Amino acid sequence: MRRKLPAHKAVALAAALCAATLPLASEAATDSDALMAQVKALADRVERLEAQNAQLRTALESDRISENEPELATRLKAVEAQQDALKGPASKLADALGGIRVEGSLTGMVQQTGRSSLADPGSSGSRANYRGDVAATLPGGDFGANKGKVFLHARFGQGDGLALRPTYTGTANTTAFAGNDTDDTQFTVAQAWYQLEVPLDQKASDKAVFTVGKIDPFAFFDQNAIADDETRRFANNVFVHNPLLDSGGDTGADHFGFAPGAIAAYENSSEKTMPWGTSLGVFGSGDGANFRGSSGKPFVIAQAWVSPRINHLPGTYRVYAWSNARGTDFDGSQARHAGMGLSMDQRVTDELTLFGRYGHQTSGHVLFNGAFTIGGELDGSAWRRGSDGLGLAFGMLRTSGRYASASAADPANYGFAARGSERIGELYYRMHLNDHVEITPSLQYISRPAANPDAKGIALVGLRARVGF
Repeated sequence: MRRKLPAHKAVALAAALCAATLPLASEAATDSDALMAQVKALADRVERLEAQNAQLRTALESDRISENEPELATRLKAVEAQQDALKGPASKLADALGGIRVEGSLTGMVQQTGRSSLADPGSSGSRANYRGDVAATLPGGDFGANKGKVFLHARFGQGDGLALRPTYTGTANTTAFAGNDTDDTQFTVAQAWYQLEVPLDQKASDKAVFTVGKIDPFAFFDQNAIADDETRRFANNVFVHNPLLDSGGDTGADHFGFAPGAIAAYENSSEKTMPWGTSLGVFGSGDGANFRGSSGKPFVIAQAWVSPRINHLPGTYRVYAWSNARGTDFDGSQARHAGMGLSMDQRVTDELTLFGRYGHQTSGHVLFNGAFTIGGELDGSAWRRGSDGLGLAFGMLRTSGRYASASAADPANYGFAARGSERIGELYYRMHLNDHVEITPSLQYISRPAANPDAKGIALVGLRARVGF
């Protein structure tokens, strides 16, 4: 049985408990006041920070720097201004250079032949030469949807190659580039023209192209995928361009093959598997080609082309006709010359591309009035040298009836009675050493040179090196 506390002891215990709890309540009240003070101070600080942030945002919305702005905003704007100042010239330079494309090459060639093949048998049977080309394409401004460009081409070199006995071919080394001063490097601004491309539909698959300036006519007419670059492929002139136009001289261009002129062209690529186009060119001829005479009586040429994909392989077929009111007859007199030609190239396998050219003189008293060339290039994929190229070509230049009759009637004046055709062959192997350097040994043979039935053939050995960028 639990005993009860006396009444006076219970009262004393309650009083003691009350006395003990009084200090705890006092301490709790003190801590609560301190916490409230800290919360209030934190709230005031957050409010001040928000005000400062709002002021900073307002200051950064303006590019103007003010002394009344926060110091941080002033510093940020100063740094941004410095960055813009540094980026400005670099950005302008990048924009200016963005549309510029520069390319060039340096080609050297040496050829050797027997002394009996030379015009002067007493001279050396070997000749070396070099040639450099630098071309730049620059933006020419836009006119709405029309786009313009400027093309500049400089050429320099030294050495005119071997001087052979009379032949119909213009030269066995088309890379030769020399002027009147054989002791110094020849330099010329070969091309300088402006071109405007005018789209005729929204997709630009139908367009007109206009070009005016000093131009290489063969850059726009009589082109060929594998027979138009003497620095990389065939070196004999009859395999570089249509022989009637170049070796025969019917373009009437200046000493280096260039002339002032204008070209209007139409291109249609709406059918991707068979794009086609037409073009018309008018160029200065004779003294008009080198700016020493009138531009009247020009060289005029018109061309139509189509590029079908046969068995999914590319090719291009071109037909053209020309007229030159300042053509030069074989007796040196000036008369109108005219003719027509074909130029075609077709890839027949992934490794083999074939080409062919044909030319027929329709008016003018010329040395040869018919030309036919054919050949091809095989890449080195079969022997694991895919960037190499093996080229072979044959050509025939047919003596004109008038020249055959004139030379037969007066062999003492002409040296011999020409008849039949001059025949030319060329073989080369292009070795690709790297993305910039190529070495090309070659062989050429000219049979019945100048259609002289009694003349011995001319054999030439050549070695060409090219550095491109």
